[in-house]
Amino acid sequence: MLITQQALSAASLMSESFQYQAVGESATLAIGGCLARTTFKDPYLGPEQLNGPGFSSKGAVIFLYGNLGAGKTTLARGFLRGYGFQGVVKSPTYTLVEPYELASCSIFHMDLYRLSAPEDAAYLGMDDYFKEETICLIEWPERGEGCLPFPDLSIRIKGTGAAREFLWQGHSPKGREAAERLWQFRRNL
Repeated sequence: MLITQQALSAASLMSESFQYQAVGESATLAIGGCLARTTFKDPYLGPEQLNGPGFSSKGAVIFLYGNLGAGKTTLARGFLRGYGFQGVVKSPTYTLVEPYELASCSIFHMDLYRLSAPEDAAYLGMDDYFKEETICLIEWPERGEGCLPFPDLSIRIKGTGAAREFLWQGHSPKGREAAERLWQFRRNL
C-alpha cells in the first residue's frame, strides 16, 4: 500500500502517540538503540546475545521526520549501534540509500531530501528495499509521498540546540507494538 499524508494522518487518529524529551547527542543515540530493540523478535535480548542463535528482526518501515539538523541521522546511528553495527554511519543525503548488511538482517537508511518529485523514488528502484524482513529507516519521507509503503512507525524529532523532543506513533500492528515497547524501554535511559 502506498502512503499519502492524508492516509497517514487518518491512520494516526487510531493509534496512541508517545513523547520523550532528550538532551544531547548521547541521549539521541540511546533512544535510537532502544528503537532498534523494538524491532527484535525477542526484544529482551541483551547486547551480548545480538549475534547469537535465535536473534532476528521483525523488519519494519520507519519514517523519520524533522528539520535539517534535528538528529534523524544520529537516531539512525543509534539504531544501527543497537543492532551491533560498529562501523561509520554516514548520512545518505548524497547517496540517497546507505545499506547495512548485518548477520541478523538488512537495514537500509534512506534520505529523500534531495528528491525533486515523489516519483523520483520509483525511478530509484526503492521497491526492492521494502521486504518483510528488512528494516528501512527513511528520512524526509514526505518527499516520497505516494511512492512509499505505509510505515509501521513514524518518529518526529523537534528541537534546537541540545534539547530534542521525540514523538512516535505506530501505524500497523507491528508498529503499534514497537511504539509501546519504545515507551517501555525509554525508562531505562
